[in-house]
Amino acid sequence: MTEERKTILEMLSEKKITVEEAERLLGALQTSETGSPEPGGVKLPWKYLRVVVEPGPNSESREKVNIRVPMKLIRAGLKFAALLPKNAQGEVNRALQEKGIDLDLSRIKPEDLQDILSNLDDLTVDVDGRDKVRVFCE
Repeated sequence: MTEERKTILEMLSEKKITVEEAERLLGALQTSETGSPEPGGVKLPWKYLRVVVEPGPNSESREKVNIRVPMKLIRAGLKFAALLPKNAQGEVNRALQEKGIDLDLSRIKPEDLQDILSNLDDLTVDVDGRDKVRVFCE
């Protein structure tokens, strides 16, 4: 047992902190020990974001698309976006808006990732009866 863990447990036994605070501290400690920071000190249960496109009966193409993006890459991308200079963020935001994507890079934080993904669940979009697009985590 590390010295930090022992200290947290001693503080809990002496009622200097609550069980919830101890849990949060232990989670943050585990995160720092593994070297892979997770949003909010909580390990995400998913390793990949998947996007699968399956052609429907009226599709012009018979090709399937199966994309698996590692969550580590997504988190790194969010952190990278924070490093962009403010004027560059504005340019990127305008370019995204021209493509119909209303997104402000300065407001997205890595901590928001868990909340976004937990609400994603299993998203399925039917594209004009031709293609079925599924977005989910695994």
